[in-house]
Amino acid sequence: MSDSLLQSAKQVILTEAQAVTQLADKLDQSFVNACLLIQKCTGKVILIGMGKSGHIGNKIAATFASTGTPAFAVHPAEAGHGDLGMIEQNDVAICISYSGESDEIMTLIPVIKRLGVSIISMTGNADSSIGKISDVHLDVSVEKEACPHNLAPTSSTTVALAMGDALAVSLLNDKGFSPDDFARSHPSGALGRRLLTFVNTIMKTSDDIPYVSADTRLLDALLVMSQKALGMVLITEEKNLKGVFTDGDLRRVLETHANIQDLTIGEVMTSNCKSILADKPAMAAVAMMDKFNLNSLPVVDENNQVVGAINTHTLMQAKII
Repeated sequence: MSDSLLQSAKQVILTEAQAVTQLADKLDQSFVNACLLIQKCTGKVILIGMGKSGHIGNKIAATFASTGTPAFAVHPAEAGHGDLGMIEQNDVAICISYSGESDEIMTLIPVIKRLGVSIISMTGNADSSIGKISDVHLDVSVEKEACPHNLAPTSSTTVALAMGDALAVSLLNDKGFSPDDFARSHPSGALGRRLLTFVNTIMKTSDDIPYVSADTRLLDALLVMSQKALGMVLITEEKNLKGVFTDGDLRRVLETHANIQDLTIGEVMTSNCKSILADKPAMAAVAMMDKFNLNSLPVVDENNQVVGAINTHTLMQAKII
């Protein structure tokens, strides 16, 4: 039984993968025309679909909205009972119906047309009622559904979803939509948090900064480093960063110096150390720490004045890493 279940699952995936691959070969000027209609749209993109197509429309609308193209989905049955008021003349409608004959959508199209709304259709038949009446038709036909009875919408819904993604991402690339733009529409997500969090919002400041002067005895500096628990101590002169001493530096000092009693921190510090500006994204700190194999970083202003400090634990607490 296990073998038959696995074989069935693999066949579904292969069938749908083939359908998506074939979709790529069908893309033509109609796809470009659909993109141009959406680019010129000064309103919103309205996704309309019934049944499984409606679920696909919801997902496509969500993808559009999160990638810089304002969009929402309208249920065609509800639209006929008042929700049609959400559609305005500066919008573009994308109607999804594999047969191209959905009664609920066909009922709406004359009203949508009278509003002056352009219609893009996704159907499996360009000669269908919806296909012929639309301004742009996108062919989402499939050779067969993944359902063994060729009945349940499977390959066809996957292809429609892929077409929606193709539209959204093509428009994203064309308008130069950046990761920062994406983060602004996903402030509660992990990606948004990582891209929108800056060093100055998570760094340790004031009395939590472990800094000493260069003539401080090494043993006294180690006490400060231990108390502040950032894995380093900063060496400053009137808050100007001169160097850093870390846990790793301590191990090296112990390996090379038999007597550390009389050493000053300035004699063993790492000068010309790495640091980061306070107004940089926290992810820039992560990248720098990864590149140079660091566990902590001094934070400075444009004049190299120490204003804070961060370490791996700080970044983990902020859920940046």
